[in-house]
Formats: sequence, structure tokens, C-alpha cells
Amino acid sequence: MKRSRFNEEQIIAILKEQEAGMATAEVCRRHGISSATFYKWKSKFGGLDVSEARRLRSLEEENSRLKKLLAEAMLDNAILKDLASKKW
Repeated sequence: MKRSRFNEEQIIAILKEQEAGMATAEVCRRHGISSATFYKWKSKFGGLDVSEARRLRSLEEENSRLKKLLAEAMLDNAILKDLASKKW
């Protein structure tokens, strides 16, 4: 997945510019982003503070790590069941 060139603080600052009354098209043009990116950020970070956005990112990273561990454990379990079902 492509890494964003903006961090959470910058994204929230961009969203606050639009909330302060600047037109969405102007904000997008000024920062060099598309309107689709702006609205995606707004759905994800709208109404959050910087600390809340950092916490959200850390929780997402932890969630993906735990999902990966679960998938590996389920694969190991399936392999062990397959080995146990075979006759030697």
C-alpha cells in the first residue's frame, strides 16, 4: 500500500481549513490532493484530534498484527489436524 506523504497532523490541519470556511476545491488545489482523497480523509479523520488520530493508527497496526497471528495459528492448526487424521 502506498504511504501517504501527509501525516495525521497535516491531514487534520487540512480538514480544519475546510471546516473554517474555505471551499473544498480550494483546499484540495492548495495542498495538491484530489477531492476523493479529501473526502476519504474526512470520513476517516473528521472530528478527531491529533492524539486520537495517532491512537487510531496504533490500533489499526495492532489489529493487523493480531489478524496475521490468528491466520498463522489457524494454518498451523489445520496442518496439525491434517497430520493427525492420516494413518501411519
